[in-house]
Amino acid sequence: MKVLIVDDEEGMRHMLSVILKREGYEASAAPDALRAIAMLESDDFDFILCDIKMPGMDGLEFLNALKEKEIVQTVIMMSAYASLDTAIECMKRGAYDYVSKPFKADEIIFTLKKAEERERLKKENERLKVLSVAEYDAAHIITKDAVFLEIIELVKKVAGYTTTVLVSGESGTGKELVARGIHDCGPRKDAPFVAVNCGAIPPALLESELFGHVKGAFTDAHRNKTGLFQEAHGGTIFLDEVGELPMELQVKLLRVLQESEIRRLGDTKSIKIDARVVAATVKDLRREVEAGRFRDDLFYRLNVIEIKLPPLRERQGDIMELAAHFSAKYAKKFGKQAKRFSKEATEAMIAYAWPGNVRELENAVERAMILEDAGVIRAQSIPISVAAYAPMPTGTEPSSLPPAEISIKKAEETLEKELIKKALEMTNNNKTKAALLLEISHRALLYKIKSFGL
Repeated sequence: MKVLIVDDEEGMRHMLSVILKREGYEASAAPDALRAIAMLESDDFDFILCDIKMPGMDGLEFLNALKEKEIVQTVIMMSAYASLDTAIECMKRGAYDYVSKPFKADEIIFTLKKAEERERLKKENERLKVLSVAEYDAAHIITKDAVFLEIIELVKKVAGYTTTVLVSGESGTGKELVARGIHDCGPRKDAPFVAVNCGAIPPALLESELFGHVKGAFTDAHRNKTGLFQEAHGGTIFLDEVGELPMELQVKLLRVLQESEIRRLGDTKSIKIDARVVAATVKDLRREVEAGRFRDDLFYRLNVIEIKLPPLRERQGDIMELAAHFSAKYAKKFGKQAKRFSKEATEAMIAYAWPGNVRELENAVERAMILEDAGVIRAQSIPISVAAYAPMPTGTEPSSLPPAEISIKKAEETLEKELIKKALEMTNNNKTKAALLLEISHRALLYKIKSFGL
């Protein structure tokens, strides 16, 4: 922990530095508020110990200046002129605590330890907020599939180590869920879990997001920024879509994995970090290496332990287990009763290939929970792309194009017309629900009904 001491008395600065260093803190000192602000803008500190009575800018003005510059470190004020009014005023202006001079060494250390605990709890609360809105509970992976059960055992095995893990699989198969499982099952579970989608951040901003920057590193760098690797210190950083990293950042990530240190954009010194790396990709990184788009040395660094997630179409036994879970989840969210699935809906859902995997299944169930008024989710309430796999009623045959028809335009019109007719039949001619099933607007459906003469 880094502490900045701000006091105009050299003896006080020296005494506090000795006390703090003896307790394992990294202490720096500034003789006045202006020098302290300059140091805060060029370096990161966890806590600030600041005197109130100082020449030039006093401690209260210093608190105002921190607020204006959006410097958010925890500040503990000190003064030999103690009064309740002064203490209250310090708190109003953003100070965490107030210590009266003279003080004992134990008193200042105790106050810092309290501040540390408060910061730890704040970060834990933030982490729990993230977990509370996560798609799935990482501690409860729903599966009875033999392959996925083996993956869970592997997750438990590797969780206790700092070894880098590469999770691969199609979009929606649960790569982040597995990464969270690795984090939550290991000794880092109480530390931060930081997830970043490398493909969702513009390349020009990605280096700053991952490693941070110092003030003045580029035009809009008005103050220091802590990168995601630093935020994950002591915990886990999940690099989703790592195959999207630009080549120049692949080099820097390789250095982080080799040296366990980062260098902020525009900085001249490195910072040691302790963050376990779990990476994920939908790409075949071996092919990317062969094509020259991904560094082979980085691939081997990331691929120490590889976990390949099977697509949902290869886990047919899990489809209805997951569907029941999502039905209960959205019943609670929407204030409804959990619904079971009809025989036709069940057969369609098992037969469907689910190209969007578990994410697509959840979306389908959420949609059905909104549309379905009965206690059973029928084929009419699941997306038409899925419902199309429901068994045909006895005595009916699927319609087809005339054998001689080869016009794509006419074929598209025929298919549209048949899908609209089917959607209207499935919804008892409820055009609003039919439009939802067809995934088109109500207005577009009315136009097509008129155009096709339905």
